[in-house]
Order: sequence, then structure tokens, then C-alpha cells
Amino acid sequence: MIPRPIQALAVATAALSLAACASLAPYGPQGGPGGQGFSEQRIESDRYRVTYSGVGAPGPVADLALRRAAEVTLGQGYDWFEVTERYIDGRPDSAGGVRQSVSVGYGGSSGRYGRYGGYSSSGVGVGVGLNFSGPSPTSTVLEIRLGRGERPDRGEAYDALDVRNSLSR
Repeated sequence: MIPRPIQALAVATAALSLAACASLAPYGPQGGPGGQGFSEQRIESDRYRVTYSGVGAPGPVADLALRRAAEVTLGQGYDWFEVTERYIDGRPDSAGGVRQSVSVGYGGSSGRYGRYGGYSSSGVGVGVGLNFSGPSPTSTVLEIRLGRGERPDRGEAYDALDVRNSLSR
């Protein structure tokens, strides 16, 4: 017979393992509010807001937003796009998993107790914590301006065909 505390620990470990398995869904349109995937909104004839929502580290989600921006650009008959605004919502550690933390504390006191003489005490403590968290929601919003012809020589201007080909693998 397995003791109840060990059974409870096994169940908790299994639940945390499943939560940590949540990952970025396959590339595609957003399935509804709060779902993963892309959406876009036309702002002007040559300006769009592209959003990609997912879970995990912000980097892969930002790449998928760039991929969608390239697809929108090519789909509208343009050659390049320039990111005019970029919003990233997600922590660098959004991928989840086990994260360690260490803390050190020191405390002391002195005083009198009743009719006895003074006393003093001090202590040092060290704590080690583990955070079992799954991936958290992450999103990237790009406002883009579309263009034709030669791509401008600016840091946020991208050749749409190159971006689509390199991020579609």
C-alpha cells in the first residue's frame, strides 16, 4: 500500500507535468477569443495590424507574426513591408518549466525579558524554491506599412518573399 502523502505527491507531479506540456499550436488563424493563431486588421489601404497569439517564449511567437505580415503583404500584391509599431506581450521566461530561486535572509534582535538581563540573537536562513509553471500566453502585434518595388534600406523594412520563405520551414 502506498502512503497517502506519496500518492498526493504523484498526482500533483503528474498534473504539473501535463501543464508544462502546453505548447505553441501549429501555425494558422486564431480560432476565437483567447485562442492561438494569427489575425489581421486593415487600417488603411497600405497599412495593417497583424497579431499572433500563442504560448511560450516571445521569440517564436514574434517570428510567426512576421511570417503572417509577409503573407499579408504578398497577398495584397506588395513586395515589402515595414514594421512601424511593435508590441510584445510576454515575459522572457514565458516558456514555463521548472525555475529555481534562492533567497538568503538575516535577522537579529536584542532586548530585555522580564527581570532577566538583556539578550541578543541573530539568524541566517537560506531557502531554495522551485516554480513548476507551464507556458504562459504571449502575443506580438505588428503595425505594418506595405510597399512595392525596391525595399527601403531601413532596419524594420523586410522583403516579404524572403521572410515568408525563411519562416515557413
